[in-house]
Amino acid sequence: MSATPSAPFFKRLTPGRWVAVAWGAGIVFTALLRISVPGQEGPDVMPGFVILRWDGLLMLGVATLLTLRGGALLARRPTAALHHLLVASVIASTPLGVTAIPFAQYLAVDVALYAIAAARPRREAWRALLLALGLIFVYLAVRLLSGWSAGTTSGLAVALTALVAWLLGRSERQAREYAEQSRAQVAEQAATAERLRIAREMHDTVAHSIGIVALQAGAARRVIDTQPEGARQALAEIETASRETLAGLRRMLGALRTADQADESAEIAESQAATTVDRPGPPRALPEMPGLAALDRLAEVTGAAGVRIAVRRVGAPRPLPPDIDLSAFRLVQESVTNVVRHSGADTCTVTVDHRDPEAVAVTVEDRGPTPGSERERPGGGSGYGLAGMRERVALLHGEFTAGPRPGGGFRVTARLPLPTGTGATAR
Repeated sequence: MSATPSAPFFKRLTPGRWVAVAWGAGIVFTALLRISVPGQEGPDVMPGFVILRWDGLLMLGVATLLTLRGGALLARRPTAALHHLLVASVIASTPLGVTAIPFAQYLAVDVALYAIAAARPRREAWRALLLALGLIFVYLAVRLLSGWSAGTTSGLAVALTALVAWLLGRSERQAREYAEQSRAQVAEQAATAERLRIAREMHDTVAHSIGIVALQAGAARRVIDTQPEGARQALAEIETASRETLAGLRRMLGALRTADQADESAEIAESQAATTVDRPGPPRALPEMPGLAALDRLAEVTGAAGVRIAVRRVGAPRPLPPDIDLSAFRLVQESVTNVVRHSGADTCTVTVDHRDPEAVAVTVEDRGPTPGSERERPGGGSGYGLAGMRERVALLHGEFTAGPRPGGGFRVTARLPLPTGTGATAR
C-alpha cells in the first residue's frame, strides 16, 4: 500500500493561523502605503499623526493581541473570535487617520468569515455576516452623525469583499455536503446492488435445487413399485435438498429487501454487467454456481491477469450450505479482483479455515507491490467493493474486517457462521 501523501502546506494551516497571517499581511500592506517605495515619488497615503506616537503604537499592539486571541478562539468559539477581530479592526483603524475601516485591517475578519461560513451551521454563518457588515455601516454612521467625513465608497468596497469571502465559505460547505451525500448514496447503491446480486444467486440456487427435486421425484415415482429401496433413497435426497434450500431461503429472506423501482434495478443490473467483464466469473470458465471448491480454478484464471494466487485450506473441508458456500466464494472473488485492480501486488494468499465447527473463515491478503517491479494496475470498478462485501457478510450475520496489513499490503477477513448441524449434513 502506498503511503498517504501529506496535505499541502496551505491546508495544514488552521483557520486561526490564517487569521494571524492575514493580520500580518494587512499590517505590512498598511506600512507600505505610508512609505516611499522604489518607483514612487512619495507614499500613496500620508501617515496619520497619531500612528507615530506611543499611543498609536499601543493601539496597534492591542489590536494585534486581540487578533491573535480571536484566531485562537476561532475553532472553539467562532462568535467570540469574530467579536475580538471586529474590535481589533476598529482599534487598528483609529490611529491611521482614515475615514473608513481599511481593507487591510478587515482582511483577518474576511478570513474568519470564510472559516465560519464553511464550517458552521447556516444560522451562525448568517449571524457572523450580519455582525461583520453591521460594524462597517455603524462605523460610517458614527462618523456622519459626529460631523466627520466618512469614506462611504471605501466602506462599501470593504463590505463587498467581506460578502464575497462569506459566499466562498458557504459554497465550500455546500460542495462538501454534496460530496458527502454523494458518497453515502453511492455506498447505499453498492449495498443494494450486492443484495440484488445475492437475490439473483439465491434464485439460481433454488432453481437448481428444485430441478434436482423434480428429477428425484420422477425417478422415485417410476421405481416405487419395483425398487422400493431406490425410491426410498430418492425421497431421502429430495428431503435433504428441500431442507437445505428452505434453510438458505429463511436465512436470506429475513435480511434481503426488494428494490422498489424497476428502473433502479435495471441501472444496478447494467452496472453489474459492465463490471463483470473485469471480474473473474462465468465468462472465464468458472462454474455457473461456484463455491469454495472452485478456488483453484479462480487462481488459474487470475494468474492470467498477472497475479499468482496461493490457496491454503486449514482444517478438514466439510460440506457447506449452498448459500454460505457461494457467499464465501464471492467474497474471495471480489477481494482477488481488488488485488488485481488496485494493489499493484503480483502475489496474493487465500486462506480458508474450516477448524471452527460453527463457522467458516476466509482471508485474502497481499503484501503490496514489490519495490522496483510494481505491476501495472488496471484500475476501474466503482470503488465500493468493500461496501458490497460488508453488506453480504452482514446479511449472513457474520464478521467482516478489511484494512492495511502490518508491514504493507492489504487484508480482508470474513467469518460466516454455519447453521446448526451443518457439519453433519451432506450437501
